[in-house]
Amino acid sequence: MNDPCTALAPAITVSLPSATARSYDIYINNGILPKTGELVRSVLPSKKAYILSDDTVFGLYGETVRNSLAASGFEVYEFVIPHGEASKSAENLVLFLNKMAHDRITRSDCVVALGGGVVGDLAGFAAAIYLRGIPFVQVPTTLLAMVDSSVGGKTAVDLDEGKNLAGAFWQPTLVICDPDVLTTLPADTFADGCAEVIKYSMISDRALFDKLHSPIAPQLNDIIRMCITDKQALVEADETDKGVRQLLNLGHTVGHAIEACSDYEISHGSAVAMGMVIITRAAEKKNICPVGTLDAVVNLLEAYKLPTKCNFSADALFAVATADKKRDGDHINLVVPYGIADSRLLRVPATEVLEFIKLGLGEV
Repeated sequence: MNDPCTALAPAITVSLPSATARSYDIYINNGILPKTGELVRSVLPSKKAYILSDDTVFGLYGETVRNSLAASGFEVYEFVIPHGEASKSAENLVLFLNKMAHDRITRSDCVVALGGGVVGDLAGFAAAIYLRGIPFVQVPTTLLAMVDSSVGGKTAVDLDEGKNLAGAFWQPTLVICDPDVLTTLPADTFADGCAEVIKYSMISDRALFDKLHSPIAPQLNDIIRMCITDKQALVEADETDKGVRQLLNLGHTVGHAIEACSDYEISHGSAVAMGMVIITRAAEKKNICPVGTLDAVVNLLEAYKLPTKCNFSADALFAVATADKKRDGDHINLVVPYGIADSRLLRVPATEVLEFIKLGLGEV
């Protein structure tokens, strides 16, 4: 068989030192989706491949991926969930685990996550705990999943008390990004991904921040590659999120609270956009970042049709934020912008988070 990788753009390789993880490649190439089977076969000797997808994505791309896997010698199984955050549940996790057990999936077989962040998180967590760990492959189909959730091995499901409260670190064996699939995304879903892209630029990437002031479509592959390269560095330095990797949570402490307060009617990307505005306004009022930083962030978010105003009260957001998994005892590690492309971790008592939120909302 010809090496399917020879005609592709160079992969980004995530190299991890831990005994439980392994290095893996991330391919970013237009038209790569039909090569899924060949690429998976090049890294896995599995007999069976179990596709986990949602009803929207599977209707668009399920047949392509299924046929590609079958053509590469895999016995293909499918588990399709309803689209939306509500599907990232313990109930669906158990259903999928039971399906894999029923179909005699073994440790040498694999899970293929075809979809956005919900699918990737659920598939990855199932792979992490089924038979104490089987390989899984990420095939992200949203911009948000391509630049963020498909890379780094964070997997989870939501609990009644909050988002991503049950999960595991379980690195994928391979990530396959085909930017062509983004043409079928609704505009608001694409904008969600742009929020995460802007987040990367505000953490430490001035070149990316400047690039985003030009139309995104002609430079989409470069932007995806820049974001993944930024995340690669943070994941390699801090695989299990104990230090610098927490910078990726810019806008997320308040953002997750906004999602929960809206009963997940507000999407993740929109909530993160609001969260970035709130934390940047608070930082500017506290003289942590220069005056003008907030305007720069708001203008960029609005250029990508993202919301910048939040209607929930500080008290409501604080009540949820202090139950977030990022809490460390009586403290929370907030990611605070000190300027454009300069965000830092600030460890504050949980009680002080309320002040940040009030300042960010303009309540004080």
